[in-house]
Amino acid sequence: QVQLVESGGGLVQAGGSLRLSCAASGGTFKSYAMGWFRQAPGKERELVATITSGGTQHYADSVKGRFTISRDNAKKMVYLQMNSLKPEDTAVYYCNRLPASIATPWGQGTQVTVSS
Repeated sequence: QVQLVESGGGLVQAGGSLRLSCAASGGTFKSYAMGWFRQAPGKERELVATITSGGTQHYADSVKGRFTISRDNAKKMVYLQMNSLKPEDTAVYYCNRLPASIATPWGQGTQVTVSS
Protein backbone atom coordinates (compact mmCIF):
# COMPACT_ATOMS: atom_id res chain seq x y z
CA GLN A 1 0.00 0.00 0.00
CA VAL A 2 1.45 3.32 -1.10
CA GLN A 3 1.45 6.10 1.47
CA LEU A 4 1.91 9.75 0.57
CA VAL A 5 3.11 12.54 2.83
CA GLU A 6 2.95 16.17 1.75
CA SER A 7 5.11 18.95 3.16
CA GLY A 8 6.44 22.41 2.40
CA GLY A 9 3.38 24.55 2.87
CA GLY A 10 3.29 27.75 4.85
CA LEU A 11 2.29 31.39 4.96
CA VAL A 12 3.60 33.59 2.18
CA GLN A 13 2.81 37.03 0.82
CA ALA A 14 1.25 37.44 -2.59
CA GLY A 15 3.92 37.23 -5.25
CA GLY A 16 6.02 34.86 -3.18
CA SER A 17 7.06 31.28 -3.80
CA LEU A 18 6.82 27.91 -2.10
CA ARG A 19 8.01 24.45 -3.01
CA LEU A 20 5.83 21.55 -1.96
CA SER A 21 7.11 18.01 -1.60
CA CYS A 22 5.31 14.69 -1.70
CA ALA A 23 7.09 11.62 -0.37
CA ALA A 24 5.84 8.18 -1.37
CA SER A 25 6.53 5.02 0.56
CA GLY A 26 5.59 1.45 -0.19
CA GLY A 27 4.46 0.06 -3.51
CA THR A 28 5.56 1.06 -6.97
CA PHE A 29 6.07 4.74 -7.70
CA LYS A 30 7.78 5.29 -11.03
CA SER A 31 5.12 3.54 -13.10
CA TYR A 32 2.30 5.89 -12.15
CA ALA A 33 1.28 9.35 -13.11
CA MET A 34 1.04 11.71 -10.16
CA GLY A 35 -0.98 14.79 -9.48
CA TRP A 36 -1.13 17.73 -7.12
CA PHE A 37 -4.59 18.69 -5.93
CA ARG A 38 -5.86 21.47 -3.73
CA GLN A 39 -8.95 22.15 -1.69
CA ALA A 40 -9.90 25.60 -0.55
CA PRO A 41 -12.39 26.15 2.29
CA GLY A 42 -15.91 25.48 1.14
CA LYS A 43 -14.79 24.24 -2.27
CA GLU A 44 -14.30 20.87 -3.86
CA ARG A 45 -10.87 19.38 -4.31
CA GLU A 46 -9.40 20.29 -7.70
CA LEU A 47 -6.54 18.93 -9.74
CA VAL A 48 -3.91 21.59 -10.46
CA ALA A 49 -0.96 19.74 -11.98
CA THR A 50 -0.12 16.29 -13.30
CA ILE A 51 3.02 14.51 -14.37
CA THR A 52 3.16 11.21 -16.20
CA SER A 53 5.62 8.43 -15.51
CA GLY A 54 7.61 9.77 -18.44
CA GLY A 55 7.63 13.34 -17.18
CA THR A 56 4.94 14.96 -19.33
CA GLN A 57 3.28 17.78 -17.41
CA HIS A 58 -0.16 19.32 -17.54
CA TYR A 59 -1.58 22.24 -15.59
CA ALA A 60 -4.90 23.76 -14.75
CA ASP A 61 -5.38 27.11 -16.45
CA SER A 62 -5.44 28.83 -13.08
CA VAL A 63 -1.81 27.88 -12.33
CA LYS A 64 -0.30 27.58 -15.80
CA GLY A 65 2.90 29.59 -16.09
CA ARG A 66 3.25 29.91 -12.32
CA PHE A 67 3.46 26.33 -11.01
CA THR A 68 5.87 23.58 -12.05
CA ILE A 69 5.45 19.91 -11.20
CA SER A 70 8.43 17.57 -11.19
CA ARG A 71 9.34 14.12 -9.93
CA ASP A 72 12.36 12.17 -8.78
CA ASN A 73 11.60 8.49 -9.26
CA ALA A 74 14.76 7.36 -7.49
CA LYS A 75 13.72 9.21 -4.36
CA LYS A 76 10.00 8.52 -4.80
CA MET A 77 9.29 12.24 -4.61
CA VAL A 78 6.98 14.64 -6.41
CA TYR A 79 7.42 18.38 -6.16
CA LEU A 80 5.33 21.44 -6.89
CA GLN A 81 7.20 24.70 -7.34
CA MET A 82 4.75 27.55 -6.90
CA ASN A 83 5.74 31.05 -7.99
CA SER A 84 3.85 34.33 -8.20
CA LEU A 85 1.42 33.08 -5.58
CA LYS A 86 -1.98 34.70 -5.30
CA PRO A 87 -4.45 34.81 -2.41
CA GLU A 88 -6.73 32.52 -4.42
CA ASP A 89 -4.03 29.83 -4.26
CA THR A 90 -4.76 29.48 -0.55
CA ALA A 91 -5.78 25.87 0.07
CA VAL A 92 -4.69 22.55 1.48
CA TYR A 93 -2.53 20.84 -1.14
CA TYR A 94 -2.46 17.07 -1.64
CA CYS A 95 -0.68 14.68 -3.95
CA ASN A 96 -1.99 11.39 -5.25
CA ARG A 97 -1.64 8.82 -7.98
CA LEU A 98 -3.53 9.08 -11.20
CA PRO A 99 -6.00 8.07 -12.47
CA ALA A 100 -8.52 8.22 -9.65
CA SER A 101 -9.17 4.49 -9.95
CA ILE A 102 -5.73 3.77 -8.48
CA ALA A 103 -5.61 6.66 -6.03
CA THR A 104 -4.31 5.93 -2.56
CA PRO A 105 -6.02 7.12 0.63
CA TRP A 106 -5.59 10.88 0.94
CA GLY A 107 -2.86 12.15 3.23
CA GLN A 108 -3.11 15.10 5.57
CA GLY A 109 -2.02 17.55 2.92
CA THR A 110 -0.04 20.71 3.48
CA GLN A 111 -1.61 24.11 4.09
CA VAL A 112 -0.68 26.98 1.81
CA THR A 113 -1.84 30.43 2.84
CA VAL A 114 -1.17 33.45 0.64
CA SER A 115 -1.75 36.84 2.19
CA SER A 116 -2.62 39.90 0.14
